[in-house]
Amino acid sequence: MNIDFAKGDGLVPVVIQNNNTLSVLMLGYMNEEAYAKTKREKRVTFFSRTKNRLWTKGETSGNFLNVVDLQIDCDHDTILIKVDPLGPTCHTGNKDCFKQETSKGFIYELQATINQRIDNRQENSYTNKLFQKGINKVAQKVGEEAIELIIEAKDNSDELFKNEAADLLYHYLILLKAKGFSLEEIEAILENRKGN
Repeated sequence: MNIDFAKGDGLVPVVIQNNNTLSVLMLGYMNEEAYAKTKREKRVTFFSRTKNRLWTKGETSGNFLNVVDLQIDCDHDTILIKVDPLGPTCHTGNKDCFKQETSKGFIYELQATINQRIDNRQENSYTNKLFQKGINKVAQKVGEEAIELIIEAKDNSDELFKNEAADLLYHYLILLKAKGFSLEEIEAILENRKGN
């Protein structure tokens, strides 16, 4: 990837995006050295214009930005880095530097949490315990949650209905994992159907 560092006097802007929620977390700048270090260590390192030195995000707080994907724009003068953030990104303690109050994309964060608990075989995790019981038990649980949602749909308690909807969605994500699929794959099918 050829990045045009000369255009910005040795610096290029870097957009940091949460890989799971797709929320924009922050904007920073890199020089060639910061870019090389980021690629090498798989943790985002910026060039701090105020400190006039390299600065690895999280070096004091522990809230590192682990690199998942790195892309260069069409003009070769801006970098997009998708990350797995370890804690809040903003120095104020907010998730991001733009004070976004949306939960859009949360479902992908939930999917990542489910995958992590299963892949790491977390012993005390309900998610992992259910997954370890096998596909039949996971599918049965999805069926039970669907029936409970239908029952609550016919009643008048909005809170119970919403809770059952959340349970169904959660168990559906475990079923996708058990079958070896991701939400993105299902989303692609729906995207292809939207013209119908």
